Amino acid sequence: MADIDNKDQAEMDPADMEDVEEVEEEETGEDENSKARQLTVQMMQNPQILAALQERLDGLNGSPSGYMESLPKVVKRRVNALKNLQVKCAHIEAKFYEEVHELERKYAALYQPLFDKRSDIVKAAYEPTDEECEWKADEEEELTVSKKDEMKEKAKLEEEKKDEEKEDPKGIPEFWSTVFKNVDLLSDMLQEHDEPILKHLQDIKVKFSDPGQPMSFTLEFLFEPNDFFTNTVLTKTYKMRSEPDENDPFSFDGPEIMCCTGCTIEWTKGKNVTLKTIKKKQKHKGRGTVRTVTKTVPNDSFFNFFTPPEVPESGELDEDSEAVLAADFEIGHFIRERIVPRAVLYFTGEAIEDDDDDYDEEGEEADDEEGEEEADEENDPDYDPKKEAAPPAECKQQ
Repeated sequence: MADIDNKDQAEMDPADMEDVEEVEEEETGEDENSKARQLTVQMMQNPQILAALQERLDGLNGSPSGYMESLPKVVKRRVNALKNLQVKCAHIEAKFYEEVHELERKYAALYQPLFDKRSDIVKAAYEPTDEECEWKADEEEELTVSKKDEMKEKAKLEEEKKDEEKEDPKGIPEFWSTVFKNVDLLSDMLQEHDEPILKHLQDIKVKFSDPGQPMSFTLEFLFEPNDFFTNTVLTKTYKMRSEPDENDPFSFDGPEIMCCTGCTIEWTKGKNVTLKTIKKKQKHKGRGTVRTVTKTVPNDSFFNFFTPPEVPESGELDEDSEAVLAADFEIGHFIRERIVPRAVLYFTGEAIEDDDDDYDEEGEEADDEEGEEEADEENDPDYDPKKEAAPPAECKQQ
């Protein structure tokens, strides 16, 4: 860290260097460790020093330190032995993740009856009992028993009045479409023409590969009969790999999704929202006559999710296809890990609120730290607001 070369220092703003020198002069006579710490803090607050340091670190990324080349041959042999041990560790780690996959399969079977009951309630195939519908909110726990009874009676009367005014809805209408709208990752995929179709989505299931088969999982989207397509189930399968790459075993960091396959949607004529028809006018070069040509082109839609780009045997993709697949893998993993297990919390918005609370707390901590720094600066007799307000000089790119 300390050997940032003279060239980097020479390219920095002189005013910034003067600040460092002033700290050194002011701290003369104090404990050397304290002086070094304060100097480090001063440097770390200097954007130009940080930029120069980051540039040096980027240059070192993935490159040998030079230390290995200086080692005696006999020591290098022992380091190679350690590398071979590390490769064996990677293979053990791969076995660990395979067993985790087996555990997921085992517990998926335990979860499934609960998910099936959830589906039955959503699509009105089962009406939960009064006991199953009781839920103690945090606010209600603080109320007295009499107050609770009074509120229950009032709520009951209001419900009865509402039931008289309108027809009783079946199940939980638009459950999954509401979940999708509440999650940014999914709502970004939705188009206005997708929403009428998603109202017919009744359930999403996760199916794991059978024992002894290559690691994979399938997302099943179950639809009630509708006017848009004849399929009752749309599927998306993700194939995974949990083994170190022979050419780069040290890059192994758990299972990775290798590819995914969708399904063919049997669209009703005129209902395919993944395509749109456009009209173009063409002018004849010789005669000058104009004709209108109708052309079918791809259309933005959530249902493009079921026709991902195909990965060629070479494994090479263009940048656009790579970006689409990367987003696709993230969405598939999120649906499997978060949406299916916690669907009701995304329906109510509680899961999103929890995520937002985490970010808010981090933001508040950062604000508190900034406030403390500002207070310290204002109490500093040498604090110069005009000097602090000046924008830093631009860092030069090497």
